[in-house]
Amino acid sequence: MSKQFDVVVIGAGPGGYIAAIRAAQLGFSTACIEGWKNPKGELALGGTCLNVGCIPSKALLQSSEHVEQVEHKFADHGITAAGVKVDLGKMQARKDGIVGKMTKGIEYLFKKNKVTWLKGFGKFVQAGETYTIEVAGAEGKETVTAKHVIVATGSKARHLPGITVDNVNVCDNEGALAFGAVPKKLGVIGAGVIGLELGSVWRRLGAEVTVLEALPNFLGACDDAVSKEAWKVFTKEQGLAIKLGIKIDKVTTKKSGITVDYTDDKGLAQKLECDKLIVSVGRVPNTDGLGSTNVGLKVDGRGFIEVDDHCRTNLPNVYAIGDVVRGPMLAHKAEDEGVAVAEFIAGQKPHIDFNTIPWIIYTSPEVAWVGKTEQQCKAEGIAVRTGQFPFMANGRALGQGESGGFVKIIADAKTDRVLGGHVIHAHASELIQEIVTVMEFKGASEDIARIVHGHPTLSEAVREAALAVDKRTLNL
Repeated sequence: MSKQFDVVVIGAGPGGYIAAIRAAQLGFSTACIEGWKNPKGELALGGTCLNVGCIPSKALLQSSEHVEQVEHKFADHGITAAGVKVDLGKMQARKDGIVGKMTKGIEYLFKKNKVTWLKGFGKFVQAGETYTIEVAGAEGKETVTAKHVIVATGSKARHLPGITVDNVNVCDNEGALAFGAVPKKLGVIGAGVIGLELGSVWRRLGAEVTVLEALPNFLGACDDAVSKEAWKVFTKEQGLAIKLGIKIDKVTTKKSGITVDYTDDKGLAQKLECDKLIVSVGRVPNTDGLGSTNVGLKVDGRGFIEVDDHCRTNLPNVYAIGDVVRGPMLAHKAEDEGVAVAEFIAGQKPHIDFNTIPWIIYTSPEVAWVGKTEQQCKAEGIAVRTGQFPFMANGRALGQGESGGFVKIIADAKTDRVLGGHVIHAHASELIQEIVTVMEFKGASEDIARIVHGHPTLSEAVREAALAVDKRTLNL
């Protein structure tokens, strides 16, 4: 006889495992299906984010940043270090240890909240008053039934036609996090979040990095002021070679290395010779093999599951969250959708404001933003006032040797309501959250300006940017 549950979640990435825990907290008998295996062949929870995405990349970013500090920045503090060596194996082991600790942490949370982990991959088999789902694992197949199903199968790296990704020489995010040696020359296709983060890691560790981007603009989703500053820092100050408006023609892998034939923005044929190549051209939803046609689940031509504002699919009591549905492919967006769906099933009235979801690029400096850009406001005919404050005028930033970048706040010209916030700085990921919170409460720039901020702190730059909206900065 099939096991029966109130809620079955397919996928244990950030959206799925959080949805399962919240459903269990609300009193539902809950199971979560996950068959991911780590490089050791062990089953692991956490999905792409925890295993080969957000968490391991941040661990390597931090390690590589320490190398950069020792080699280039400690001297400003009167500290000189000789004979500095980088043990990449130990660096990678530290990263893997963090991942293992986090995945085991989810196992503990499942036990604590009485969530059943069904070890395998889930597939819809039949629809009716309840849904029958097949779980295919290493020990065979079993079927379970559920009153409610939450699809949280996440996404995978998009690969370019004609380019074979072997995750040894030509890599996506998974292979690029596991290099056994620092490549002398590294090519990156795609100047998006993943390409810039991984390119930054290996540049700091000594690789000569060239980034090839198809779009004519750099970081087009960012506010123009931020993208211009980021371009200056990444290319002129840090030495990343970023080429825009290019078209990839052919990638050839030989024992001697990799050759990328491409056409530049002037229409001229060019070649890039490199030891390793990272392909980071976006992600696609994981809906293959879900059995959607078995139950009539609507999936569009790009593989996304169609949902409404409450993440409901066209099938009763079937929901989808995270990277398999509309909206930004961000772990924190998936988590909040997971909580919202569990609460919606329980009869509550949750709400997610997609306008207040922060975006973060974990380069150095970090880039973070929320809400609208100034160019978006102009395109939409919204009259705005803006305020900007540089960290070079912030005492704490100077003391930390992190005086680059700025905070920019965009407010409605009539109501003063904050419509967007943009930060480029070493700690932008933390600083953006104050602006997110104010926007969530429909606050004004005046609200930020009137709040007492500790001194000396980096957060004072956020307050000064808010004061600048009204042209009354105190420290500039």
